[in-house]
Formats: sequence, C-alpha cells, structure tokens
Amino acid sequence: NFEMSKQTKFKETEIGKIPEDWEVKSINQIGEIITGKTPRTIEKDNFGFEYPFITPRDMKEQKHIFKTERYLSEKGKNSVKNCLIPKNSICVSCIGSDMGKVVMTTKESITNQQINSIIPKISANFVYYTVLNISPNIKNLGKQSTAVPILNKNQFSKIEIAVPIDDYETERIAKILSDIDSKIELNQQMNKTLEEIGQAIFKHWFVDFEFPNDEGKPYKSSGGEIVYNEELGKEIPKGWGVCKLGEFYDFLEGPGIRNWQYSKEGTRFINIRLINNKDIDVNSANFINQKDVDTKYQHFLLKEGDLVVSTSGTLGRNAIVRKNHLPLLLNTSVIRFRPKNNTSYPFMYQYFNSSIFLEEQIALASGSVQSNFGPMHLNKMSIIIPPDKILNLFNSALKPVYNMFTKNLDENQTLSQIRDLLLPKLMSGKIRVPVEDK
Repeated sequence: NFEMSKQTKFKETEIGKIPEDWEVKSINQIGEIITGKTPRTIEKDNFGFEYPFITPRDMKEQKHIFKTERYLSEKGKNSVKNCLIPKNSICVSCIGSDMGKVVMTTKESITNQQINSIIPKISANFVYYTVLNISPNIKNLGKQSTAVPILNKNQFSKIEIAVPIDDYETERIAKILSDIDSKIELNQQMNKTLEEIGQAIFKHWFVDFEFPNDEGKPYKSSGGEIVYNEELGKEIPKGWGVCKLGEFYDFLEGPGIRNWQYSKEGTRFINIRLINNKDIDVNSANFINQKDVDTKYQHFLLKEGDLVVSTSGTLGRNAIVRKNHLPLLLNTSVIRFRPKNNTSYPFMYQYFNSSIFLEEQIALASGSVQSNFGPMHLNKMSIIIPPDKILNLFNSALKPVYNMFTKNLDENQTLSQIRDLLLPKLMSGKIRVPVEDK
C-alpha cells in the first residue's frame, strides 16, 4: 500500500532533496543523547546479573539487544547512574572499527563510553531506522577525525536527518520496517527452539543412549547392553561401530584466497566473518573472478546441504549452505563437511553442534593467541557410528526440524533484502506511505 512519490514535491536542503512536508532535524532535536561509561572494573562487585552492559561487541547486526556479554549489579549501575538509558533507547557505536553499528534496548541498560545513545522524543522505531539508514555516513564522519575513527557526543548531536512533519507518517514508516524485523526475530527465536529440540534428541539418543530399542523403549534404561570401547575410552551400546571422522564425513579446508585475487564480480567466497547466527551473510562476501574459479578452484565450490565450520578464533561457529547462498566458494579458516552417506544430513548437523564435537575440538585445538583447528586435528578424531536402522530413524525424526530451520533462514534472507531495499526509499520520501486514511 505504498505510493511512488511522483505526486510528492521535493525541496532542496543541506542534506539533499526531501519532501516539502518533511523537515531537517539534528539528532539532539529528536531525543536526549547519553554517552555511556564503564564502572570501575577493579571493583568486581560492580558487575553482576541485573543490568545489561552494552559494548560494541554485543552489537551483531540485530535490531534488539536481548542479551549482553556482561551485566552490571545495582552497585555498578549506581556508580554510573547518569548513564542509565531506558527501554527503547537507540545505541550507536561511535568509535573504532565498529563505528555506525545501531541497536535498540529491550530493558533499562548502560553502555560503555564507545556508544552514544538516543532516548527518543518521537517514534523510537523511526529513530532506529533513520539512524540505521545513515550508518555508512556515520562511519565516514568518524574517519575524518583521527587515526582511530571517533565521533564525540557534540559531533554526533549535530548529525542531521529528514523527519516527516506528520507524526502519523513517522509511525507508519516505522511500522512497515518494524513488522519485517519482528518476523525476522520471530523466525530466529523459532530456530533457537528448533536447535534446542534437535540437541535434546541428539543427546538423548547418542550421549545418554536412550534411543528406541526394537520394542520402542529407551535402550539403556530398559537394560540395553553397554560395552567398553578402547578406541574411544568410554562405553557405547553393543553393536555400534567407531570410525575416524574422515571415513564418515568428507571434509575440506578452503584454499586461502589472497587480497590481490579479489574481483568486482565472479563467484562469491566465504570467510569466517560471514558466519554468524548459524547463517552465512553472502551479501557481504567478496568475489573472485570466474576464470580462476573454473581453472583452479572448482574443487572448492560448495553444495546445498554442506556444513561450514570456522577453524580459528571463535570455534564452533557454523552454518548450513543453502540454495540461496550458491554459487559460493570455500576459503581459508573454514572447513566444509559433507556426509559420505547422503541421507545423514540431520545427524551431521546435530553432531557438529553437539557438546561432544565442541569439547573434542577445544581439546585438540592449538594456537597461543587464538585457537586454531584444522584437518590434522580432524584426522585424529573418532566418531561413534550407530547401526543404519538407528541412524535412519534419527534422520527421519529430525528431518522436519532441519527443513523448518533452513526454511526460516531462507525466509529471513528474503525479508532482510526487502527491508534493505525499502529502508533508504522510505527514509528519503522516495516511497511514501499513504496518510489520508488516518
């Protein structure tokens, strides 16, 4: 229910053309600005579990902040009480490489000094989206100052934006974009639940060994025989096998594409920074030219259903390769896994997300500055192999969970593209929302 702004008359302003019935306002006119502060870290009891303490590390391209790495105690909050910001405040990172990141609070919070927050006087959602829209400009403003990009409170306050004079139009614009983000957040929440279900079933069957026996009863607690396995150094159900990881999964590390090989078009390639929240952000990927792909790198092309796992830094970050990601090429510090038995995708996904794999990965990982993990470690790993009957039963039970999980990711990718397309057009008045029906 949009209208293209042929009917809209525009006027020239210091920030470019905006609709005649909009006005230019500085950020400090649309809200109160608070710069964060870190309580004294030497006093350990400043930190606790009550108040989210937001830093740029917590800002991971999501709209809302639901949890943070650290929290402040009541004492910690009181030591920086002038920096307390309410629910629905807009936090903007204003220093360093994280400059321009934007999130919205979901409860009373405190930020560190790298963040300026806006306590909005108009629609909080509108403020969030209008700041998100100018995020690239904020980055550029910071680069003009010093070697370390920084935007102080005074500079931040003076940034100008376009705002409709009619509050109802402001609310309508914000609602369109918020509805899209709400659906994305709902899908993310559903996927979190699906993951918990998958992991609970995997643990029940393959850690506790309570998979259904021939009578459909839990194996171990119904007297199923458990035998000691020397290779694993632990007990497993009788009749189960053990093999090296590489016998069950085909795995491959990326080739190490260098900066000078990057191209403006061709095939996208993956790296660690693109793997977040169990998904791959292909829109931020770099390209390598097609000739190199065809002549040198065919072997490294990913397929639908592959699992990609980070091998350095934060171990255990992984994602399923979906049809929407392709064509996509593997790169260094990422290993892709593919089951040699094509029916066992759900089992593969749950195994590589299980505590069994993560614990073994951490135990074998090496590297002083950050943990590194590669094919040489994987070659040392052994895996329990259940009989085909149990494996097939598990995959049948988990396939709907796996399918729903990937469907939600597909939907979120489409919704994000729609939102990113609408955002600049709605925020500049190039697309208007009708307000006559108010």
